[in-house]
Amino acid sequence: MWLSLAASVALTAGVTSSPPRFLALGDSYTIGEGVASNENWPHQLAAALHLGTPEVLARTGWTTDELSAAMEARTFHPPYALVTLLIGVNNQYRGRDPENYRTEFRALLERAIALAGGDARRVVVVSIPDWGVTRFGAESGRDVAQIAREIDAFNAVAANVSTALHARYADITATSRDRGDAADMLVADGLHPSAAMYARWLPAISMAARASLGGG
Repeated sequence: MWLSLAASVALTAGVTSSPPRFLALGDSYTIGEGVASNENWPHQLAAALHLGTPEVLARTGWTTDELSAAMEARTFHPPYALVTLLIGVNNQYRGRDPENYRTEFRALLERAIALAGGDARRVVVVSIPDWGVTRFGAESGRDVAQIAREIDAFNAVAANVSTALHARYADITATSRDRGDAADMLVADGLHPSAAMYARWLPAISMAARASLGGG
């Protein structure tokens, strides 16, 4: 007898009667600063793919080392059917070195893979969006072209590490740059994405997540 995708994932993830469990790790872009909790992209993804309510470990302003410290203090209940990781914008914002990011990001990704039962295919890394295109970025006094170059450099590191560790990678950066300064794409602070922008990220993330849940 054929099993549904959700049932198949539930069995392989050690769950027999509940939706696949989903853990989202990150910063303000994961928690959804300025939007209702059910409007951030992890909740939108969970609704689209019929996952359980996402377990979110994220906080506005976190860098890689701060997320790592929070993970040390958190009690997890692996294995998760899907784990996502989006982190690094605050490393860039604070002027940290991409090579330091490489070391700390790799350690975080290795921990994410462990939480996915050691199966790297069940981990999706989401690229860092470009905050320089936002109203906040324009008013920050910083060189927005330089911000873009730095974001691209950090994303190149994340993509490289993801490939090396066989995790999946969802690139939403180009989408974040398209209409990234539009009022309906931002919340009141002029920096963080609105629910509408998160919805525009969803196709790339859900494509990777579907592949993860399907085990392909």
